[in-house]
Amino acid sequence: MKLSRRAAILGLGAVGLTACGGGGGGVTRAVAQESMPSVPNPGWDAWVANFRPRALNAGVSGATFDRAFANAGFLPGVIERDRNQTEFTRTLEDYLQIAAADHKVEQGRAAFGRQRGTLQAIEARYGVEAEVVAAVWGLESRYGTRRGTIPVVSSTSTLAYNGRRGAFFEQQLVAALKILQNGDTTPERMVGSWAGAMGHTQFIPTSYQSLAVDFTGDGRRDIWSDDPTDALASTANYLARNGWRRGEPWGYEITASRQGSGGTVIQPQSGGPRFRVFHNFNVIKRYNNSTNYALGVGHLSDRLGGAGPIQGRFPPDRFGLTLDDRIALQRRLNAAGFDAGTPDGVIGSGTEAAIRGYQSARSLPVTGQPSRALLAQLGG
Repeated sequence: MKLSRRAAILGLGAVGLTACGGGGGGVTRAVAQESMPSVPNPGWDAWVANFRPRALNAGVSGATFDRAFANAGFLPGVIERDRNQTEFTRTLEDYLQIAAADHKVEQGRAAFGRQRGTLQAIEARYGVEAEVVAAVWGLESRYGTRRGTIPVVSSTSTLAYNGRRGAFFEQQLVAALKILQNGDTTPERMVGSWAGAMGHTQFIPTSYQSLAVDFTGDGRRDIWSDDPTDALASTANYLARNGWRRGEPWGYEITASRQGSGGTVIQPQSGGPRFRVFHNFNVIKRYNNSTNYALGVGHLSDRLGGAGPIQGRFPPDRFGLTLDDRIALQRRLNAAGFDAGTPDGVIGSGTEAAIRGYQSARSLPVTGQPSRALLAQLGG
């Protein structure tokens, strides 16, 4: 299974949506392209020495182990991320805006166009629609632009040594070492998220071992390359092996003109749109066990295929602001000289910093929170 705790631990997707956050939302929580330098740690050194016999007993060669750890190190930033995973709850409206706002759909359609032939060939082999595979790609790594830069041997060994789930990450570390031993990649190229999710579609090492494929036929299952072919095929294989039914819809939004029957009716956000979902919706959740994630993949796949945005309206947020209000707030902050990033209506760290800057400059109480009063103060 993929890393799915709190939407792949990292955010919305594993690295991308979960990394796809716009400037205003500041939601680059999937694989943020961050640098995490290693530091000397005698405890980690001792742990690695004690782990070596266990790795060799599990089938890792001494040469592979020594090569993998030659430049590895303890990453305190990984421990900080693991221990400070503040629940960053997003409404479905925010999630869909991050995943499938018009400019994100435009980006996705361009990426789909570049890989159309590959995606169609993958669909023909595995029976998973090209748009669905592309949507996973978009949510997980923003179409390959945020695949993660943290060495996987360092991150998983750090978490195995000093994390909250040592046994789990030791298992991932052993799998990573076996991937290296198999020759699929090198320690230098084996990078990913802070929690060890790798490549264009963010496979953890154990999922890679069981479900990654060599679609290009070059003898390596290369999900790290700038060429996304093997990663996209591996995602299709993952979904196919988990029961994807070709030609069946994941679901659809219930509207006045489209009610339908069968399936399961869900309304993830109170007062928001309702959806009728089917078997393939649950298959997407096997990739990431989050209702919002599965709706994000499903809706984005529809939009990549030419469909329009969600028709239903969402209620105002806890500050009494609609999506249009939040976009207006971000635009007005930008116009006033306080950088809220690309106005997307998603209030995240970027927008909050801009609000704090504006409030401080105007000698207002510094809360970083949006409000209707603030929107009015910023003017038209």
